[in-house]
Amino acid sequence: MNRLLPVGKFRVSVLTVALALTFATGCGTISTSSADFDQSRTATTSSKPNIILIVLDDIGFAEIGCFGSEIRTPNMDALARDGLRYTRFDTKAICSPSRAALLTGRNNQTVRMGDLASVLPQEATQNDLTYTRGEMPQNAELISQALRQSGYRTVALGKWHLAPKYEDGSEDKRASWPLQRGFDQYYGFISGHAGQYHPDLIEGNAKLPKVDRPGYHLSVDLVDRAIDAMAPGEAEDSAKPVFLYLALGAAHAPHHVFASYRDKYAGAYDKGWDEIRRERFERQKEMGIIPQSTVLPERNAGDPGWSTLTAQQKKVFVQFMANYAGFIEHTDEQIGRLVSHLKSSGQYENTLIVLLSDNGPASEGVLTGGFNQVYMDETPLAEMEKRLDELGSPTTEPLYPRPWAMAGATPFRRYKLWPFAGGVRTPLIVSWPKVIKDGGAVRRQYVDIIDIAPTLLDAAGSQFRPSIDGREQIPVAGKSIRASFTSASAKSAREVQYFELRGNRAITAGPWKAIAIHVPGTDFAKDQWQLFNIDSDFSESTDLSAKYPRKLEELILLWMSEAKKYSDPPVKEMPERLRNYPIYNDAYPPGKP
Repeated sequence: MNRLLPVGKFRVSVLTVALALTFATGCGTISTSSADFDQSRTATTSSKPNIILIVLDDIGFAEIGCFGSEIRTPNMDALARDGLRYTRFDTKAICSPSRAALLTGRNNQTVRMGDLASVLPQEATQNDLTYTRGEMPQNAELISQALRQSGYRTVALGKWHLAPKYEDGSEDKRASWPLQRGFDQYYGFISGHAGQYHPDLIEGNAKLPKVDRPGYHLSVDLVDRAIDAMAPGEAEDSAKPVFLYLALGAAHAPHHVFASYRDKYAGAYDKGWDEIRRERFERQKEMGIIPQSTVLPERNAGDPGWSTLTAQQKKVFVQFMANYAGFIEHTDEQIGRLVSHLKSSGQYENTLIVLLSDNGPASEGVLTGGFNQVYMDETPLAEMEKRLDELGSPTTEPLYPRPWAMAGATPFRRYKLWPFAGGVRTPLIVSWPKVIKDGGAVRRQYVDIIDIAPTLLDAAGSQFRPSIDGREQIPVAGKSIRASFTSASAKSAREVQYFELRGNRAITAGPWKAIAIHVPGTDFAKDQWQLFNIDSDFSESTDLSAKYPRKLEELILLWMSEAKKYSDPPVKEMPERLRNYPIYNDAYPPGKP
Protein backbone atom coordinates (compact mmCIF):
# COMPACT_ATOMS: atom_id res chain seq x y z
CA MET A 1 0.00 0.00 0.00
CA ASN A 2 1.11 3.54 -0.67
CA ARG A 3 -0.39 5.36 2.32
CA LEU A 4 1.30 6.08 5.62
CA LEU A 5 -0.06 4.74 8.83
CA PRO A 6 -1.13 7.30 11.48
CA VAL A 7 1.77 8.60 13.52
CA GLY A 8 2.26 9.28 17.21
CA LYS A 9 0.14 11.03 19.77
CA PHE A 10 2.29 14.14 19.67
CA ARG A 11 0.99 15.21 16.30
CA VAL A 12 -2.64 14.55 17.19
CA SER A 13 -2.66 16.14 20.62
CA VAL A 14 -0.46 19.16 19.88
CA LEU A 15 0.06 19.89 16.22
CA THR A 16 -3.45 19.22 14.96
CA VAL A 17 -5.05 21.06 17.84
CA ALA A 18 -2.75 24.04 17.29
CA LEU A 19 -3.64 24.15 13.62
CA ALA A 20 -7.34 23.92 14.37
CA LEU A 21 -7.11 26.80 16.84
CA THR A 22 -5.23 28.87 14.26
CA PHE A 23 -7.96 28.57 11.67
CA ALA A 24 -10.71 28.95 14.27
CA THR A 25 -9.47 32.45 15.10
CA GLY A 26 -9.35 33.40 11.43
CA CYS A 27 -5.71 34.44 11.36
CA GLY A 28 -2.31 32.90 11.95
CA THR A 29 0.14 33.83 14.65
CA ILE A 30 3.89 33.62 14.53
CA SER A 31 6.26 32.60 17.29
CA THR A 32 9.63 34.29 17.61
CA SER A 33 11.14 31.21 19.26
CA SER A 34 10.11 27.79 20.47
CA ALA A 35 9.39 29.21 23.91
CA ASP A 36 8.05 32.72 23.13
CA PHE A 37 4.71 33.18 21.37
CA ASP A 38 3.76 36.71 20.26
CA GLN A 39 0.05 37.00 19.44
CA SER A 40 0.52 40.29 17.58
CA ARG A 41 2.46 38.91 14.64
CA THR A 42 0.62 37.52 11.66
CA ALA A 43 1.70 35.18 8.89
CA THR A 44 2.67 36.50 5.48
CA THR A 45 -0.21 37.04 3.07
CA SER A 46 1.98 36.50 0.02
CA SER A 47 0.55 34.09 -2.55
CA LYS A 48 4.05 32.75 -3.12
CA PRO A 49 4.83 29.80 -0.87
CA ASN A 50 7.42 29.87 1.83
CA ILE A 51 10.07 27.33 0.84
CA ILE A 52 11.98 25.23 3.35
CA LEU A 53 14.73 22.96 2.06
CA ILE A 54 15.83 20.55 4.80
CA VAL A 55 19.05 18.71 4.02
CA LEU A 56 20.03 15.78 6.21
CA ASP A 57 23.58 14.45 6.10
CA ASP A 58 24.66 10.85 5.43
CA ILE A 59 21.19 9.37 6.01
CA GLY A 60 20.46 6.40 3.77
CA PHE A 61 17.37 5.25 1.90
CA ALA A 62 16.20 2.95 4.72
CA GLU A 63 16.98 5.06 7.80
CA ILE A 64 13.73 6.91 8.47
CA GLY A 65 10.44 5.32 9.41
CA CYS A 66 8.39 6.11 6.31
CA PHE A 67 11.09 4.47 4.17
CA GLY A 68 11.11 1.24 6.17
CA SER A 69 13.26 1.90 9.23
CA GLU A 70 12.55 0.82 12.79
CA ILE A 71 14.01 4.16 13.95
CA ARG A 72 11.25 6.37 15.32
CA THR A 73 10.77 9.42 13.09
CA PRO A 74 7.11 10.43 13.59
CA ASN A 75 7.61 14.01 12.42
CA MET A 76 9.28 13.14 9.13
CA ASP A 77 6.68 10.41 8.70
CA ALA A 78 3.95 13.02 9.23
CA LEU A 79 5.44 15.23 6.51
CA ALA A 80 5.32 12.23 4.18
CA ARG A 81 1.74 11.49 5.21
CA ASP A 82 0.75 15.02 4.24
CA GLY A 83 2.97 14.98 1.18
CA LEU A 84 4.83 12.63 -1.14
CA ARG A 85 7.68 10.14 -0.93
CA TYR A 86 9.92 9.80 -3.99
CA THR A 87 11.64 6.43 -4.31
CA ARG A 88 13.91 7.14 -7.29
CA PHE A 89 15.77 10.22 -6.08
CA ASP A 90 19.51 10.23 -6.76
CA THR A 91 22.32 12.39 -5.35
CA LYS A 92 26.04 12.68 -6.11
CA ALA A 93 27.10 10.18 -3.39
CA ILE A 94 29.13 12.73 -1.37
CA CYS A 95 28.34 16.03 0.33
CA SER A 96 29.95 18.97 -1.52
CA PRO A 97 29.06 17.70 -5.02
CA SER A 98 25.48 16.99 -3.96
CA ARG A 99 25.06 20.41 -2.34
CA ALA A 100 26.55 22.21 -5.34
CA ALA A 101 24.13 20.41 -7.65
CA LEU A 102 21.25 21.00 -5.24
CA LEU A 103 21.71 24.77 -4.97
CA THR A 104 22.69 25.50 -8.58
CA GLY A 105 20.58 23.08 -10.62
CA ARG A 106 23.73 22.16 -12.53
CA ASN A 107 25.79 19.01 -12.57
CA ASN A 108 28.45 19.32 -9.91
CA GLN A 109 31.26 18.80 -12.41
CA THR A 110 30.01 21.78 -14.41
CA VAL A 111 30.36 24.04 -11.38
CA ARG A 112 33.83 22.62 -10.52
CA MET A 113 32.70 20.67 -7.49
CA GLY A 114 33.62 17.22 -8.75
CA ASP A 115 34.71 16.24 -5.26
CA LEU A 116 34.85 17.93 -1.85
CA ALA A 117 35.36 21.67 -1.52
CA SER A 118 39.07 22.35 -1.93
CA VAL A 119 41.36 21.83 1.05
CA LEU A 120 44.45 22.84 -0.95
CA PRO A 121 46.27 26.19 -0.73
CA GLN A 122 44.94 28.88 -3.04
CA GLU A 123 48.08 28.94 -5.15
CA ALA A 124 47.57 25.23 -5.90
CA THR A 125 44.11 25.78 -7.38
CA GLN A 126 43.97 29.31 -8.78
CA ASN A 127 44.83 28.15 -12.30
CA ASP A 128 42.73 25.00 -12.12
CA LEU A 129 39.63 25.32 -14.29
CA THR A 130 38.81 21.61 -14.27
CA TYR A 131 35.85 20.04 -12.53
CA THR A 132 37.81 19.08 -9.42
CA ARG A 133 38.88 22.61 -8.49
CA GLY A 134 36.55 22.55 -5.47
CA GLU A 135 35.36 26.14 -5.84
CA MET A 136 32.18 27.13 -7.66
CA PRO A 137 32.42 29.81 -10.38
CA GLN A 138 30.57 33.08 -9.88
CA ASN A 139 28.54 32.66 -13.07
CA ALA A 140 26.59 29.75 -11.61
CA GLU A 141 23.63 31.46 -9.97
CA LEU A 142 22.42 29.77 -6.78
CA ILE A 143 18.76 29.31 -5.99
CA SER A 144 19.20 31.77 -3.12
CA GLN A 145 20.23 34.47 -5.59
CA ALA A 146 17.35 33.70 -7.93
CA LEU A 147 14.77 33.66 -5.15
CA ARG A 148 16.04 36.86 -3.57
CA GLN A 149 15.70 38.51 -6.97
CA SER A 150 12.10 37.22 -6.99
CA GLY A 151 11.23 38.88 -3.71
CA TYR A 152 12.16 36.22 -1.16
CA ARG A 153 13.95 36.70 2.12
CA THR A 154 16.72 34.10 2.12
CA VAL A 155 18.16 32.36 5.19
CA ALA A 156 20.80 29.62 5.40
CA LEU A 157 21.39 27.64 8.56
CA GLY A 158 23.85 24.83 9.27
CA LYS A 159 26.36 23.09 7.05
CA TRP A 160 27.76 24.89 4.00
CA HIS A 161 30.80 22.93 2.73
CA LEU A 162 30.91 24.81 -0.57
CA ALA A 163 33.83 27.15 0.14
CA PRO A 164 37.52 26.31 -0.35
CA LYS A 165 39.48 26.07 2.86
CA TYR A 166 41.61 29.10 2.01
CA GLU A 167 38.52 31.32 2.24
CA ASP A 168 38.89 32.31 5.87
CA GLY A 169 36.09 34.88 5.99
CA SER A 170 38.26 37.96 5.65
CA GLU A 171 36.92 40.62 3.31
CA ASP A 172 38.80 39.40 0.25
CA LYS A 173 38.47 35.69 1.06
CA ARG A 174 34.77 34.84 1.39
CA ALA A 175 33.42 34.91 -2.17
CA SER A 176 31.98 31.41 -1.71
CA TRP A 177 30.38 32.07 1.68
CA PRO A 178 26.57 32.15 1.96
CA LEU A 179 26.10 35.93 2.26
CA GLN A 180 28.10 36.38 -0.92
CA ARG A 181 25.96 33.77 -2.71
CA GLY A 182 22.49 35.18 -2.24
CA PHE A 183 21.59 34.62 1.39
CA ASP A 184 20.44 37.52 3.57
CA GLN A 185 21.34 35.64 6.76
CA TYR A 186 23.65 32.78 7.66
CA TYR A 187 24.35 30.90 10.88
CA GLY A 188 26.19 27.60 10.85
CA PHE A 189 29.49 25.93 10.03
CA ILE A 190 31.43 26.38 6.81
CA SER A 191 33.30 23.07 6.92
CA GLY A 192 32.21 19.51 6.15
CA HIS A 193 31.15 18.46 9.63
CA ALA A 194 30.93 19.74 13.17
CA GLY A 195 30.55 18.28 16.63
CA GLN A 196 27.09 18.82 18.06
CA TYR A 197 28.26 20.01 21.49
CA HIS A 198 31.14 22.45 20.84
CA PRO A 199 30.95 23.52 17.18
CA ASP A 200 32.90 26.30 15.52
CA LEU A 201 30.17 28.55 14.14
CA ILE A 202 29.82 31.49 11.77
CA GLU A 203 27.18 34.21 11.92
CA GLY A 204 26.98 36.27 8.78
CA ASN A 205 30.63 36.61 7.79
CA ALA A 206 31.98 36.55 11.35
CA LYS A 207 33.47 33.67 13.29
CA LEU A 208 31.93 33.13 16.73
CA PRO A 209 33.66 31.86 19.87
CA LYS A 210 33.52 28.07 20.20
CA VAL A 211 30.27 27.04 21.86
CA ASP A 212 30.83 25.96 25.45
CA ARG A 213 27.70 25.73 27.55
CA PRO A 214 26.00 22.83 29.34
CA GLY A 215 23.12 21.14 27.56
CA TYR A 216 23.89 22.66 24.17
CA HIS A 217 23.15 20.69 21.00
CA LEU A 218 23.68 22.09 17.52
CA SER A 219 20.50 20.59 16.02
CA VAL A 220 18.42 22.31 18.68
CA ASP A 221 20.23 25.61 18.11
CA LEU A 222 19.74 25.48 14.35
CA VAL A 223 16.03 24.76 14.62
CA ASP A 224 15.60 27.54 17.19
CA ARG A 225 17.11 29.83 14.56
CA ALA A 226 14.87 28.33 11.89
CA ILE A 227 11.78 29.11 13.95
CA ASP A 228 13.00 32.66 14.42
CA ALA A 229 13.61 32.94 10.67
CA MET A 230 9.98 32.08 10.01
CA ALA A 231 8.88 34.83 12.42
CA PRO A 232 10.50 38.10 11.36
CA GLY A 233 8.10 40.28 13.36
CA GLU A 234 8.21 43.97 12.55
CA ALA A 235 11.14 43.82 10.15
CA GLU A 236 10.81 45.77 6.93
CA ASP A 237 10.78 42.57 4.87
CA SER A 238 8.38 40.66 7.15
CA ALA A 239 5.76 40.37 4.41
CA LYS A 240 8.17 38.64 2.05
CA PRO A 241 7.96 34.89 1.57
CA VAL A 242 10.91 33.03 3.07
CA PHE A 243 13.39 30.63 1.55
CA LEU A 244 14.96 28.71 4.43
CA TYR A 245 17.88 26.41 3.69
CA LEU A 246 18.20 24.24 6.80
CA ALA A 247 21.27 22.02 6.38
CA LEU A 248 21.49 20.06 9.62
CA GLY A 249 24.76 18.53 10.76
CA ALA A 250 22.86 15.35 11.57
CA ALA A 251 23.44 12.58 10.97
CA HIS A 252 27.03 13.13 9.84
CA ALA A 253 29.68 11.91 12.25
CA PRO A 254 30.44 12.54 15.01
CA HIS A 255 27.16 10.93 16.08
CA HIS A 256 26.60 13.14 19.10
CA VAL A 257 23.38 12.73 21.06
CA PHE A 258 22.37 12.67 24.70
CA ALA A 259 22.51 9.28 26.42
CA SER A 260 18.75 9.23 26.98
CA TYR A 261 18.20 8.95 23.23
CA ARG A 262 20.79 6.19 22.83
CA ASP A 263 19.21 4.31 25.72
CA LYS A 264 15.82 4.30 23.99
CA TYR A 265 17.27 1.73 21.60
CA ALA A 266 18.78 -0.58 24.20
CA GLY A 267 18.50 -4.12 22.83
CA ALA A 268 17.01 -3.01 19.53
CA TYR A 269 20.09 -3.98 17.51
CA ASP A 270 21.22 -7.12 19.32
CA LYS A 271 20.07 -9.12 16.28
CA GLY A 272 22.80 -7.47 14.16
CA TRP A 273 23.06 -5.75 10.81
CA ASP A 274 22.14 -8.72 8.63
CA GLU A 275 18.78 -9.21 10.35
CA ILE A 276 18.05 -5.46 10.55
CA ARG A 277 18.70 -5.24 6.82
CA ARG A 278 16.35 -8.15 6.13
CA GLU A 279 13.61 -6.65 8.33
CA ARG A 280 13.87 -3.26 6.65
CA PHE A 281 13.68 -4.95 3.26
CA GLU A 282 10.46 -6.77 4.17
CA ARG A 283 8.98 -3.61 5.70
CA GLN A 284 9.75 -1.64 2.52
CA LYS A 285 7.85 -4.17 0.45
CA GLU A 286 4.89 -4.07 2.84
CA MET A 287 4.80 -0.27 2.65
CA GLY A 288 4.97 -0.21 -1.14
CA ILE A 289 8.27 1.68 -1.08
CA ILE A 290 9.96 -0.95 -3.24
CA PRO A 291 8.45 -3.38 -5.78
CA GLN A 292 7.42 -6.80 -4.53
CA SER A 293 9.81 -8.34 -7.06
CA THR A 294 12.85 -6.60 -5.56
CA VAL A 295 15.78 -8.87 -4.73
CA LEU A 296 17.92 -8.18 -1.67
CA PRO A 297 21.53 -8.35 -2.95
CA GLU A 298 24.07 -10.45 -1.12
CA ARG A 299 26.17 -8.80 1.57
CA ASN A 300 28.73 -6.32 0.21
CA ALA A 301 32.19 -7.70 -0.43
CA GLY A 302 34.43 -6.74 2.46
CA ASP A 303 31.62 -6.50 5.03
CA PRO A 304 31.56 -9.38 7.54
CA GLY A 305 28.47 -11.31 8.50
CA TRP A 306 27.13 -10.59 11.99
CA SER A 307 27.45 -14.23 12.95
CA THR A 308 31.21 -14.13 12.36
CA LEU A 309 31.83 -11.49 15.06
CA THR A 310 33.05 -12.11 18.58
CA ALA A 311 30.81 -11.44 21.57
CA GLN A 312 32.89 -8.36 22.39
CA GLN A 313 32.53 -6.96 18.87
CA LYS A 314 28.78 -7.47 18.95
CA LYS A 315 28.47 -5.74 22.31
CA VAL A 316 30.36 -2.68 21.10
CA PHE A 317 28.87 -2.47 17.61
CA VAL A 318 25.30 -2.70 18.93
CA GLN A 319 25.90 0.42 20.99
CA PHE A 320 27.22 2.31 17.97
CA MET A 321 23.95 1.68 16.16
CA ALA A 322 21.74 2.45 19.15
CA ASN A 323 23.55 5.77 19.49
CA TYR A 324 23.06 6.53 15.80
CA ALA A 325 19.35 5.67 15.95
CA GLY A 326 18.96 8.00 18.93
CA PHE A 327 20.71 10.73 16.95
CA ILE A 328 18.18 10.41 14.12
CA GLU A 329 15.23 10.37 16.53
CA HIS A 330 16.54 13.52 18.21
CA THR A 331 16.88 15.15 14.78
CA ASP A 332 13.32 14.19 13.94
CA GLU A 333 12.10 15.91 17.11
CA GLN A 334 13.77 19.15 16.03
CA ILE A 335 12.12 19.00 12.61
CA GLY A 336 8.85 18.44 14.44
CA ARG A 337 9.34 21.65 16.42
CA LEU A 338 9.73 23.63 13.20
CA VAL A 339 6.65 22.06 11.61
CA SER A 340 4.66 22.65 14.80
CA HIS A 341 5.56 26.34 14.59
CA LEU A 342 4.47 26.51 10.95
CA LYS A 343 1.11 25.02 11.85
CA SER A 344 0.49 27.15 14.91
CA SER A 345 1.38 30.29 12.96
CA GLY A 346 -0.83 29.51 9.97
CA GLN A 347 2.06 29.06 7.54
CA TYR A 348 2.00 25.31 7.03
CA GLU A 349 -0.57 25.05 4.23
CA ASN A 350 1.37 27.32 1.88
CA THR A 351 4.87 26.23 2.83
CA LEU A 352 6.66 23.96 0.40
CA ILE A 353 8.91 21.68 2.44
CA VAL A 354 11.47 19.51 0.69
CA LEU A 355 13.40 17.07 2.87
CA LEU A 356 16.27 14.98 1.55
CA SER A 357 19.68 13.53 2.39
CA ASP A 358 22.82 14.48 0.51
CA ASN A 359 24.12 10.95 -0.06
CA GLY A 360 23.87 7.38 1.14
CA PRO A 361 24.85 6.25 4.65
CA ALA A 362 28.42 6.85 5.79
CA SER A 363 30.95 4.19 4.89
CA GLU A 364 34.00 5.88 6.42
CA GLY A 365 33.74 3.98 9.72
CA VAL A 366 35.22 0.94 7.98
CA LEU A 367 34.82 -2.28 10.01
CA THR A 368 35.27 -1.16 13.62
CA GLY A 369 33.77 2.32 13.64
CA GLY A 370 35.16 5.50 15.12
CA PHE A 371 35.15 6.10 18.86
CA ASN A 372 37.68 8.81 19.70
CA GLN A 373 37.94 10.29 16.21
CA VAL A 374 35.60 10.17 13.28
CA TYR A 375 37.91 8.67 10.65
CA MET A 376 40.68 6.08 10.85
CA ASP A 377 40.29 5.67 14.60
CA GLU A 378 42.70 3.23 16.23
CA THR A 379 41.01 2.96 19.62
CA PRO A 380 41.35 -0.67 20.81
CA LEU A 381 38.11 -2.60 21.04
CA ALA A 382 38.72 -3.30 24.73
CA GLU A 383 38.87 0.44 25.47
CA MET A 384 35.67 1.01 23.51
CA GLU A 385 33.95 -1.66 25.59
CA LYS A 386 35.04 -0.07 28.87
CA ARG A 387 33.76 3.34 27.78
CA LEU A 388 30.47 2.38 26.12
CA ASP A 389 28.48 4.54 28.54
CA GLU A 390 30.30 7.57 27.09
CA LEU A 391 29.36 6.81 23.48
CA GLY A 392 27.69 9.85 21.94
CA SER A 393 28.94 12.21 24.66
CA PRO A 394 31.41 15.11 24.19
CA THR A 395 34.29 12.80 25.18
CA THR A 396 33.74 10.67 22.05
CA GLU A 397 33.49 11.17 18.29
CA PRO A 398 31.37 8.24 17.17
CA LEU A 399 30.86 6.81 13.71
CA TYR A 400 29.29 3.39 13.36
CA PRO A 401 31.02 0.43 11.64
CA ARG A 402 30.43 0.32 7.90
CA PRO A 403 28.12 -2.73 7.78
CA TRP A 404 25.48 -0.66 9.59
CA ALA A 405 25.63 1.62 6.54
CA MET A 406 24.91 -1.46 4.42
CA ALA A 407 21.68 -1.86 6.39
CA GLY A 408 21.01 1.87 6.04
CA ALA A 409 21.13 1.56 2.25
CA THR A 410 18.62 -1.32 2.08
CA PRO A 411 17.70 -2.69 -0.46
CA PHE A 412 20.71 -1.49 -2.41
CA ARG A 413 24.36 -2.39 -2.78
CA ARG A 414 27.12 -0.33 -1.16
CA TYR A 415 26.79 3.08 0.53
CA LYS A 416 28.14 6.66 0.45
CA LEU A 417 30.86 7.34 -2.18
CA TRP A 418 29.76 4.55 -4.53
CA PRO A 419 27.89 4.85 -7.87
CA PHE A 420 25.55 2.01 -6.93
CA ALA A 421 22.15 3.06 -5.62
CA GLY A 422 23.36 2.57 -2.05
CA GLY A 423 25.60 5.59 -2.55
CA VAL A 424 23.29 7.86 -4.52
CA ARG A 425 19.71 6.92 -3.57
CA THR A 426 18.23 8.68 -0.53
CA PRO A 427 14.80 9.57 0.84
CA LEU A 428 13.01 12.55 -0.71
CA ILE A 429 9.88 13.93 0.95
CA VAL A 430 7.87 16.83 -0.49
CA SER A 431 5.07 18.48 1.49
CA TRP A 432 2.91 21.38 0.26
CA PRO A 433 -0.65 20.92 1.58
CA LYS A 434 -2.07 23.78 -0.50
CA VAL A 435 -1.08 21.96 -3.69
CA ILE A 436 -0.54 18.26 -2.90
CA LYS A 437 -3.90 16.58 -2.39
CA ASP A 438 -2.97 12.88 -2.29
CA GLY A 439 -0.83 13.00 0.83
CA GLY A 440 0.93 9.79 1.77
CA ALA A 441 1.35 8.69 -1.83
CA VAL A 442 4.53 7.31 -3.33
CA ARG A 443 6.03 8.81 -6.46
CA ARG A 444 8.22 6.67 -8.69
CA GLN A 445 9.39 9.28 -11.21
CA TYR A 446 13.14 9.47 -11.67
CA VAL A 447 14.56 12.58 -10.00
CA ASP A 448 18.15 13.79 -9.75
CA ILE A 449 19.31 16.29 -7.16
CA ILE A 450 19.93 18.84 -9.94
CA ASP A 451 16.13 18.93 -10.43
CA ILE A 452 15.34 20.30 -6.97
CA ALA A 453 16.34 23.95 -7.51
CA PRO A 454 14.39 24.32 -10.79
CA THR A 455 11.40 22.77 -9.05
CA LEU A 456 11.52 25.22 -6.15
CA LEU A 457 11.86 28.14 -8.55
CA ASP A 458 8.93 26.81 -10.56
CA ALA A 459 6.83 26.72 -7.40
CA ALA A 460 7.83 30.32 -6.69
CA GLY A 461 6.96 31.43 -10.21
CA SER A 462 10.58 32.14 -11.03
CA GLN A 463 13.60 30.68 -12.80
CA PHE A 464 17.36 30.96 -13.01
CA ARG A 465 18.47 33.98 -15.01
CA PRO A 466 20.42 33.39 -18.25
CA SER A 467 22.69 36.34 -17.46
CA ILE A 468 23.48 38.59 -14.51
CA ASP A 469 24.91 42.09 -14.95
CA GLY A 470 25.72 41.21 -18.53
CA ARG A 471 27.57 38.02 -17.60
CA GLU A 472 26.26 34.83 -19.16
CA GLN A 473 25.39 32.16 -16.61
CA ILE A 474 26.25 28.48 -16.91
CA PRO A 475 23.24 26.67 -18.42
CA VAL A 476 20.99 24.83 -16.00
CA ALA A 477 20.77 21.05 -16.44
CA GLY A 478 18.01 20.37 -13.90
CA LYS A 479 14.32 20.22 -14.75
CA SER A 480 11.25 20.93 -12.64
CA ILE A 481 9.34 17.96 -11.22
CA ARG A 482 6.40 20.09 -10.09
CA ALA A 483 4.00 18.22 -12.39
CA SER A 484 4.46 15.15 -10.21
CA PHE A 485 3.13 17.06 -7.18
CA THR A 486 -0.39 16.72 -8.55
CA SER A 487 -0.11 13.72 -10.86
CA ALA A 488 1.17 10.25 -10.06
CA SER A 489 1.32 9.56 -13.79
CA ALA A 490 3.31 12.66 -14.72
CA LYS A 491 6.24 11.86 -16.96
CA SER A 492 9.67 11.87 -15.35
CA ALA A 493 11.41 15.18 -15.93
CA ARG A 494 14.50 13.34 -17.14
CA GLU A 495 15.45 10.02 -18.65
CA VAL A 496 19.24 10.39 -18.73
CA GLN A 497 21.71 11.25 -15.97
CA TYR A 498 25.43 10.62 -15.79
CA PHE A 499 27.59 10.19 -12.68
CA GLU A 500 31.31 10.33 -11.89
CA LEU A 501 33.13 10.42 -8.57
CA ARG A 502 36.82 9.63 -8.01
CA GLY A 503 37.04 7.69 -11.26
CA ASN A 504 33.92 5.57 -10.66
CA ARG A 505 31.26 6.09 -13.30
CA ALA A 506 27.58 5.46 -13.96
CA ILE A 507 24.92 6.37 -16.50
CA THR A 508 21.15 6.05 -16.18
CA ALA A 509 19.01 6.04 -19.32
CA GLY A 510 15.35 5.14 -18.95
CA PRO A 511 15.14 1.60 -17.55
CA TRP A 512 18.87 0.98 -17.87
CA LYS A 513 21.85 1.79 -15.67
CA ALA A 514 25.51 1.01 -16.33
CA ILE A 515 28.24 1.23 -13.67
CA ALA A 516 32.04 1.06 -13.86
CA ILE A 517 34.21 0.75 -10.75
CA HIS A 518 37.69 2.07 -11.42
CA VAL A 519 40.74 0.67 -9.70
CA PRO A 520 42.98 3.72 -9.10
CA GLY A 521 46.04 3.94 -11.33
CA THR A 522 44.72 1.62 -14.03
CA ASP A 523 43.60 2.39 -17.58
CA PHE A 524 40.04 3.74 -17.67
CA ALA A 525 39.51 2.00 -20.99
CA LYS A 526 39.94 -1.33 -19.21
CA ASP A 527 37.32 -0.69 -16.52
CA GLN A 528 34.74 -3.45 -16.29
CA TRP A 529 31.18 -2.19 -16.66
CA GLN A 530 28.05 -3.73 -15.20
CA LEU A 531 24.55 -3.36 -16.62
CA PHE A 532 21.22 -3.33 -14.79
CA ASN A 533 17.59 -3.07 -15.85
CA ILE A 534 16.32 -0.93 -13.00
CA ASP A 535 12.68 -1.21 -14.06
CA SER A 536 12.70 -4.94 -13.38
CA ASP A 537 15.61 -4.98 -10.91
CA PHE A 538 15.05 -2.10 -8.47
CA SER A 539 18.01 -3.02 -6.23
CA GLU A 540 20.60 -3.44 -9.02
CA SER A 541 21.13 -7.05 -7.98
CA THR A 542 21.76 -8.76 -11.33
CA ASP A 543 24.46 -7.79 -13.83
CA LEU A 544 23.16 -8.11 -17.42
CA SER A 545 26.32 -6.97 -19.22
CA ALA A 546 27.03 -10.41 -20.67
CA LYS A 547 23.44 -10.83 -21.82
CA TYR A 548 23.08 -7.43 -23.49
CA PRO A 549 26.56 -6.34 -24.67
CA ARG A 550 25.20 -4.00 -27.35
CA LYS A 551 23.02 -2.16 -24.84
CA LEU A 552 26.03 -1.83 -22.55
CA GLU A 553 28.18 -0.42 -25.36
CA GLU A 554 25.41 2.05 -26.17
CA LEU A 555 25.36 3.25 -22.56
CA ILE A 556 29.15 3.55 -22.36
CA LEU A 557 29.07 5.81 -25.41
CA LEU A 558 26.19 7.76 -23.87
CA TRP A 559 28.19 8.22 -20.68
CA MET A 560 31.09 9.72 -22.63
CA SER A 561 28.76 12.00 -24.56
CA GLU A 562 27.13 13.32 -21.38
CA ALA A 563 30.45 13.66 -19.57
CA LYS A 564 31.92 15.73 -22.40
CA LYS A 565 28.82 17.92 -22.29
CA TYR A 566 29.00 18.64 -18.57
CA SER A 567 32.58 17.97 -17.44
CA ASP A 568 36.12 19.05 -18.31
CA PRO A 569 37.87 16.65 -18.52
CA PRO A 570 35.27 13.84 -18.67
CA VAL A 571 37.01 11.76 -15.98
CA LYS A 572 40.06 12.01 -13.68
CA GLU A 573 41.91 9.75 -11.31
CA MET A 574 41.12 9.78 -7.63
CA PRO A 575 43.37 12.29 -5.83
CA GLU A 576 46.58 10.68 -4.61
CA ARG A 577 45.91 11.68 -1.00
CA LEU A 578 42.75 9.53 -0.95
CA ARG A 579 44.05 6.34 -2.52
CA ASN A 580 45.30 4.75 0.70
CA TYR A 581 42.16 5.60 2.60
CA PRO A 582 40.87 2.34 4.13
CA ILE A 583 37.31 2.86 2.90
CA TYR A 584 38.62 1.85 -0.52
CA ASN A 585 41.38 -0.59 0.37
CA ASP A 586 39.20 -3.31 1.86
CA ALA A 587 36.25 -2.65 -0.41
CA TYR A 588 37.85 -3.65 -3.70
CA PRO A 589 38.32 -7.42 -3.46
CA PRO A 590 39.58 -8.64 -6.85
CA GLY A 591 36.72 -9.18 -9.26
CA LYS A 592 34.05 -8.05 -6.77
CA PRO A 593 33.05 -4.41 -7.15
